Formats: sequence, structure tokens, C-alpha cells
Amino acid sequence: MALEMIDQMDNEMTSLEEMGDLRANMTILEQELLKNHGIDPNLYIEYDVKRGLRDSSGKGVLTDLTEISDVCAYQLVHGRNIPAEGNLYYQGINVTDIVNGLGDRKFGFEETSYLLLFGKLPSQEEMDVFFPVMSEMEELSNRFVRDVVMKASSQNIMNAMQRCVLTLYTYDEKPEDISPGNVLRQTMELIAKMPLIAIFSYHAYRHFRKGETLFIRNPEHGLSLAENFLLMLRPDGKYTELEAKVLDVALILHAEHGGGNNSAFTTHVVTSTGTDTYSSIAASLGSLKGPRHGGANLKVQHMFRDIMEHLEDWTDEKAVEAYLNKILDKEAFDHTGLIYGMGHAVYTLSDPREVILKKYARKLAEEKGMTKEFALYDLVERLAGRLIMERRNMQKNVCANVDFYSGFVYSMLGIPEELFTPLFAIARMPGWSAHRLEELLNASKIIRPAYKYVGVHENYVPVNER
Repeated sequence: MALEMIDQMDNEMTSLEEMGDLRANMTILEQELLKNHGIDPNLYIEYDVKRGLRDSSGKGVLTDLTEISDVCAYQLVHGRNIPAEGNLYYQGINVTDIVNGLGDRKFGFEETSYLLLFGKLPSQEEMDVFFPVMSEMEELSNRFVRDVVMKASSQNIMNAMQRCVLTLYTYDEKPEDISPGNVLRQTMELIAKMPLIAIFSYHAYRHFRKGETLFIRNPEHGLSLAENFLLMLRPDGKYTELEAKVLDVALILHAEHGGGNNSAFTTHVVTSTGTDTYSSIAASLGSLKGPRHGGANLKVQHMFRDIMEHLEDWTDEKAVEAYLNKILDKEAFDHTGLIYGMGHAVYTLSDPREVILKKYARKLAEEKGMTKEFALYDLVERLAGRLIMERRNMQKNVCANVDFYSGFVYSMLGIPEELFTPLFAIARMPGWSAHRLEELLNASKIIRPAYKYVGVHENYVPVNER
């Protein structure tokens, strides 16, 4: 027994020594990496490189054509672009009209999905065909839930969703078939299944990583996607009509935003290679996961939490303004100098999604008894745009974007922060699907932009002479 203990101790010491060597070697490699990968920023100006595929004014470089959606922030007056109230069109239909036109109907996201996929608003007869098909596609087999979703749970639900989407390839009888009909079937299945994948992955994370009670509730046929999301998420499965309506509207507003946004462009790029649907959507999920793209509403939530903790009177306009100035001076919150949720790459006077969502956020705040919190959001929105313009000497107007209120809405709905970006992905599935189909039906070339080589050509030197 004593010899076995000594051997075990020797093995542990060897293991620790190896770990120390590994860390030391990795440090050396990291230093070498940082030393040899710096590009002179002046070269970007010299070669007129459109970094981020944007010109010097921040406008996106024209790379393709689309009919799926249009993001409008200017009016052409006497040959000049004049800033205007923002408008967003899905297949030519203003998203404001889509939301307002729903009235009390509860299948807005489903109708929007049809519009994005097929290019027109559905008749009642067409919805009577589309909705039952989507409902049938919602289910995940018990084997898939057990063997894929529940195993190797991830603390980041976006990664879990990517893994599940890629694994669905093996459950598909025709995974490599990229004919329009088969891709339509695949994308419709993913639109329907994505809420289950996200919520079941979240429950697995809670159970296996946080030790909480595991419960799984399947969706109910006849309910909207928004209703089923809340049903599957909550332990008691209960929700109010307003809660389901607000979530449905949020899904509509996030369903699509032009072919140039990072994840939609990723869909086009990967689809242009001729790869399968599951690989394409997994790549789009990876794009959206990035905090510069899909995680902005989380930063807004954290910023407001910080503001609330540091200010006693949330109605004191001077105190709020003073704290916002501290944030801009990099003296408060995360010291980046950014007021999150303010400003947009395209919209100038207003983001139409934010305008709509704010109205529903107000209604939900009244139902939840959170009008004090809503008033703070409203105050910060009114102050922040002016402060940013004054402090940064900006000519372009700074408006609140959709992320400003979306996290607040999700929090009022009891949606955990781990599901904020996955919910964005669920909403964006119809848009990605429409862009994939558009790329397959219209393009014939692989997308391949150019990179200018600015390194130095050198002769190879044998290892013993270096």
C-alpha cells in the first residue's frame, strides 16, 4: 500500500511538472504570436482597404443584391441623403405595418416567417397549410434529446445549439441535398426545432452544471412559437396573453435585418460554397454568438444594473446625467467609454424596432409593476444620445437601437440571461433561411473577397542555420 501511495505521488508530481512545462511553453508561443502578427495601420489607408467591409463613413460596401429586407435611414432630397426616421422592410412590407396589422392575432412570428421564406404575406388558406406543417416539425425525438442535448452540456447555450444543429445532419435522410425543396424542408424544421434545442439545452445546463431540478416539457400543438417558448421554459408552464404577445413582437423585430449584418452575410458566404444546410446555420450561430453582434442587449442589462446600484434616486435627471458622463469618461461601469444600446451603423434618427419594442416594454412594465425601471430606461435614452453627440463632436444623430429595450423586456418575461442570445438566434432563423435560399437560387460563384498581402517575401533557411 505504501509503495502504491509513493507511485501515485510520483505520478502527481510528474503531472504537475508537465503542466508547468506546458504553461511555460504556451507563454513562449503566445509571445511569438503577438510579436509577428502586427500590421501597420497606415497601410489600410495607403491601400484604401474597406475594413469590416465599410467605407470611411461607416457605410457598408456593396457586395450583392437582395429582396429579403431593406434597412432605411435616409431620404434622398435633391440628390443628397438626409437623415430620416428609420424604416425596416421585410420583402417590401414595413415591419411597423406587420406588427400593427396583427391586432389580437397571436401567430405574428409564424406569418413573418412565411413572408420571409416565400416573399409574400400569406392568405388564411396558405397559413392553414403552413402552420400545421411547422407544428409537426417542432418535435425532437427522445433519442436526440437523450443522446445529444442532455450529454456534454455547455455553459454557453449558443455552443450547445451549434452542436445540436450539426448533429441533426446525421438524423436527416438527405442532408447533402441542396435542391430548393429539400433546403426549404430543412430550414423549416430548424425554425420549428430551434426553441426546443435552446430551452432543453438550458435545462440541461441548469441540471448538470448548477445542480438544479431537471424538467422537460414538450411543446403543445396549436400554440404559437412564443407561447410554446414560455410554456417550455417555465416550471409551471403559465404565461399571460400580454407576455406571449410581447415575446411574439420581439421575435418579429429580430427576424431579419438585411443581408449585410454579420450573421446573414455569414449565411451567404458559407452557402456559396455549396455546403449543407446544417453547416451553414451552425456558422451563422457562431457569428451571432459574438458579443459585437448578438450579445449587445446583455451589456445594456449589465450597464443598467450598474446605474441602479450607484444611484439612489433614479428620477434625478442631473444625477443620471452625471453618471452617464462618468461612463463616457471611462470612470464608471466597464471603463470602455460606451453607453450600450445607443447608436447604430445605419439608423440615424430612430431604429424602428426600438420604437415598437419600447411601446410593448411600457405595457409589460405596467403589468409587472416595473414602471420605475422603465422610467429610468426612458430617461437614459433621452439623455444619452445628446451627451454622446456633444462629447464626441458628432454630426450624425445618435438614437437608441433595438438592444436598448430587448434585454429589459426579456428580464421582465423571466427569461434568463443565458437565453438572451439564443432567443435572438431563434428569431433570426427565418431570415437566415431566406438568405440561404436566395443565395442558392441566384448565385453561381463562391464568395471570395481579396486581401492585400503586405508581408515580406523571404528565402527559406534550414533549421540548423536559424
